Amino acid sequence: MTVYAHINTFPHGSTGNIMMKEHKELLAAGKESFAFWGRGRDAEDCHEMRFASDWDVYLDGVQTRLDGKAGFHSKAATKRLLARLDEIQPDVVHLHNIHGYYVNIEMLFGWLEKHACHVEWTLHDCWAFTGHCTHFTYAKCEQWKDCCAYSNSCSQLNAYPKTLASVSCSWNYNQKKRIFNLVPANRMKIVAPSRWLADLVGESFLSKYPVEVRHNSIDTGVFKPTKSDFRERYGIGDRFMILGVASPWTERKGLADFLELASKLNRNKYVIVLVGLSQKQIKMMPEEIVGIPRTDSGEELAGIYSTADVFFNPTAEDNFPTVNLEAEACGTPVVTYDTGGCRETIKMPASVAIQPEDAVDALLRLEMSDNC
Repeated sequence: MTVYAHINTFPHGSTGNIMMKEHKELLAAGKESFAFWGRGRDAEDCHEMRFASDWDVYLDGVQTRLDGKAGFHSKAATKRLLARLDEIQPDVVHLHNIHGYYVNIEMLFGWLEKHACHVEWTLHDCWAFTGHCTHFTYAKCEQWKDCCAYSNSCSQLNAYPKTLASVSCSWNYNQKKRIFNLVPANRMKIVAPSRWLADLVGESFLSKYPVEVRHNSIDTGVFKPTKSDFRERYGIGDRFMILGVASPWTERKGLADFLELASKLNRNKYVIVLVGLSQKQIKMMPEEIVGIPRTDSGEELAGIYSTADVFFNPTAEDNFPTVNLEAEACGTPVVTYDTGGCRETIKMPASVAIQPEDAVDALLRLEMSDNC
């Protein structure tokens, strides 16, 4: 029987849910499947393992902040993972995010090189082929094509994974180039959730590996048109509701764009609802914006999606945002910035991928068509 092993930072969230969905489907089909992660809840059965402790993660985070070598710590935690892999002897190892202060990439790929298993590696961002960052669109940087921070210093040292070490990027780049090419090309496949990311892989030092585009999916049993009293509870009435969902909300996710949009709209006719804000952010929101903390209930979120008139996603950089999929599955059209793989997520005729300067016009056009 084929034995499967899945490895990710968390067992929850966007990437964790993708991993756990595959893991549980394999178990339900009678397959031998094991899920491993470094951060989050404890294991619930013998087919799961959290192999890094809170102390492991904290220490890795501190070391990375000081030396900038993300992915080169957590040796004790990785030994526990590899010991368990030695026990189960997986035929297929499915990697997801292998950054996040929980695993040592040199030890992990050294094990993969020596064992005759097939490797699938789903990239959820660009970290695998850069010397530091997970995304570079916002920074308009293309140094990753040659060698990070070789001709110019890295402009994103203060972005995840944050570091004080300005000289680490080139070292990281060269080490990752060596390590991630240890597995023979006939034993590893890269999975990209978007054509956009697949094309970037083809330009990177991972270009020797076959790449499969496999769009992320959502649970349409949860995300579907759902009745909700949300408008009544929050006093929205019949105003045109513009929804945004993210966690956490940052400048790159477009929080400033929503604030600017709020200043341009008539609050008697329009209302903006943002889900996923911190309590501090909620207190700072103007009257035109209804701020709501993150919800872990898919059913509650489906109700909010369903009651909105439009879902607006002003992300500055993204791979394949599933929030767009969720909104459309609930019957709500999407206006998204045309960045990364965002265009690939929209299917409804009313949904559009636009440039930032066209946002207000696109939203107003939807409002006018909604009233027709």
